[in-house]
Amino acid sequence: MKTFHHIVITGASSGIGEALALDYAAAGIVLGLSGRDGARLARVADACRAKGAAVRSETIEATDRTAMAAWLAAFDDSHPVDLVVANAGVSLSQNDPALESFEKTRRTMAINLEGVLNTVEPLVGRMMARRLGQIGLMSSLAGFFGRPSSASYNASKAAVRVWGESIRFPLAKDNVGVSVICPGFVASRMTDSLAGAKPFLVSAGRASHIIRHGLAHNRARIAFPLPLKAAVWFANLLPRR
Repeated sequence: MKTFHHIVITGASSGIGEALALDYAAAGIVLGLSGRDGARLARVADACRAKGAAVRSETIEATDRTAMAAWLAAFDDSHPVDLVVANAGVSLSQNDPALESFEKTRRTMAINLEGVLNTVEPLVGRMMARRLGQIGLMSSLAGFFGRPSSASYNASKAAVRVWGESIRFPLAKDNVGVSVICPGFVASRMTDSLAGAKPFLVSAGRASHIIRHGLAHNRARIAFPLPLKAAVWFANLLPRR
């Protein structure tokens, strides 16, 4: 089982990212936390410091490749990263069954997919050189099939899943693990804004527990909750019409 001491989490100002940051926070742990909302991120950072962790937080857009590279390289120079969780993400058209605008599609893809690349790229070569590290990529159970809404969200999460499962093989040769995280409905600001039923909703704390266990064991895919995971598997067997 792996243990982690220098941890980077993007999208750490709320939801799963916040829960992970708080659960990893402890004496001897150094956290690099990023998010778009400076006030919320500062509150999370302070709560992590109160638990004994050292924290470097940065209000930054995951889509800003140059800024992300500079921040991550600086953090890694002083605290060699052994775990990075690319968690930042959005769903801009989750309640609209109509064709979403291409502006929203491009924005969603930029944050959910390019943001992941901008998080991994500055660190993965360094991890490979050290032959040490774990990468967690936030996908979703929504990335397994085309739902009738949130097309760009579904597609972006599918891309993250397939990319992550593919790079797991070459990185394993350098002792770097890759885990693709595929949650269902998790209590968060994003989920709260969803209309309609949210079957098998789990708390952010429960999600954090499942994810941290999976990362520590280098699980290839961390998909939960089990009933919704099974339902998604069954839905994929049905005729597409």
